[in-house]
Amino acid sequence: MDKLPTVAKVIIVLVLIAVVLICILVPMSFSYLEYYEYGFLRQKSTGTVSVDEVFTTGRFYTGPDVEFKIFQADAHSLELEDITVFTADKLEVEVTVYFQYFLRKEDLTLLHAAYDLYYEDVMKSSATDAVKGATTTFNTRQMISDRKVLEETIFTAVRERLGGTCCRQDCSSFAYACPAGCKPYSTCETSDKGLYADVRYFQLGSVTISSSVNERFMQSLLLQEEAETEILKQEAQVIRKNTTAIVQRTENEAVEIQAQGTAEAAYIQSVSNSNYTAIIETARSEGLKAVFNRLSITDQQYKSSFDYLRTLRGLTHTHLTVDFQQLITGNF
Repeated sequence: MDKLPTVAKVIIVLVLIAVVLICILVPMSFSYLEYYEYGFLRQKSTGTVSVDEVFTTGRFYTGPDVEFKIFQADAHSLELEDITVFTADKLEVEVTVYFQYFLRKEDLTLLHAAYDLYYEDVMKSSATDAVKGATTTFNTRQMISDRKVLEETIFTAVRERLGGTCCRQDCSSFAYACPAGCKPYSTCETSDKGLYADVRYFQLGSVTISSSVNERFMQSLLLQEEAETEILKQEAQVIRKNTTAIVQRTENEAVEIQAQGTAEAAYIQSVSNSNYTAIIETARSEGLKAVFNRLSITDQQYKSSFDYLRTLRGLTHTHLTVDFQQLITGNF
């Protein structure tokens, strides 16, 4: 080595330095993204970020002065514990919710421009406001008894606050990618995209009523039950009065119908008796006429006597006997 010219020594040193630099810089020129990460290219020396492309999982040759500015690509789990909300009846209730949201790859540039890497607090505060706004239509009783409806209402409010009202490009990507009434993606504007995140899963936790509020709630329920009881009593009295009136009216109608039936029966019986008598008398007259003609009875006195005797014979309480005068002569 001592026998080499100075120029050769310099060249060898430079080559060695270049090899060392290559061995150091080449590995440094590769950047990696895990399956749970999104990334923008960022220049280390200046901090300049390129948002022209969103990179996902893989190894990329970016150069030694370039790295990835990383965003979380998998689920962000958020817990909102004991949020104080007001019900429709102006009482305070504490609600705990859990949900998982995902950043949208296609809107990551907008998210970066609006919040950079500090979006999590914005998501939390916005979701809290959505929960508070969604519960104002429920009274305290519904907060406890209608849990399923409450969960669906809060879920919808949080989903629309963080995700906006746009349909997703792929409606089959998750359960609520294209909810009813969403705006077609091709017509969506930036203001329709919410906070550029999809809330895919939601769980309603505890619904807690404080002791003071619970006492007022119980008093309110008691007063409501007493009021409903009084209304039912009044309705029962009205029903009883109406029933009594209906019974009385029915009884009156029955008496009227019975009286009318009795009168009609008496009338029919009277007419029948009259018709019976007329028919009997007509038949008797015709019969006597026939008898008189056959017996050649023309004297009115005999006709009257015959009729009289026939009439006596028809009486049940009359006993007929034959009587005659006998002349006895001679001595006894």
